[in-house]
Amino acid sequence: MSTPYLTRRSQLETYFDRTAVEAWSRLTSDAPVSKIRATVRAGRETMRATLLGWLPEDLTGLRLLDAGCGTGALAVEAARRGAEVTAIDVSPTLIGLARERLPAIPGTGSIEFRVGDMLDPWLGRFDHVVAMDSLIHYQAPDIVRALAELSLRTDGSLLFTVAPRTALLTLMHAAGKLFPKADRAPAIVPVTEGGLRRRIAREPALERFAVGRTRRVNSAFYLSNAIELRKSPPPADGGGQSR
Repeated sequence: MSTPYLTRRSQLETYFDRTAVEAWSRLTSDAPVSKIRATVRAGRETMRATLLGWLPEDLTGLRLLDAGCGTGALAVEAARRGAEVTAIDVSPTLIGLARERLPAIPGTGSIEFRVGDMLDPWLGRFDHVVAMDSLIHYQAPDIVRALAELSLRTDGSLLFTVAPRTALLTLMHAAGKLFPKADRAPAIVPVTEGGLRRRIAREPALERFAVGRTRRVNSAFYLSNAIELRKSPPPADGGGQSR
């Protein structure tokens, strides 16, 4: 990946492990939070439900990568549906919280929490990949490169979110600088869906993936756009370029 990607990944690790440990611990729990963070919590819950709704209801026997899993809420719900989940995050602190909070998983589902890079090829192959709010901190070229890397090991769908470039989001960013540091998140990079679609269409590694459903979630200080990439089956005659 590019130097900007690696630099931003390091910044995120520092943020979640040093600057905002307590804030994110409270945000991702049932603890009381500020009105600002309450809107973020509500938005994240809606987005998580949206992405889970785009996955099969029965995930028994399917492998799922939770790319940038945070404290593991989405991974737990997928495992409860029977998925074999690999949940990875760059932050050892968030993974530690995820392991502490891990409930008993009934049935055949399971979760393996890991600290590391979501693009690590040694993670193996997956039926579905979900990257909720883990790509919103990167420039559009790095987002598409990350999707291309993930696509090489994905047999079903890639579900991810981006920060939409809107006048409202620009205003929110300006207003956010006035808030106490405890209420600030790492800088996100707004992108346009149209521009992202064009980049995806030009990426050879994504040639068998098509944009499916999209949904924008707006909850005051949480604004994020969900996008589904679905993989088409190989040609029946085995033709076409090999990946």
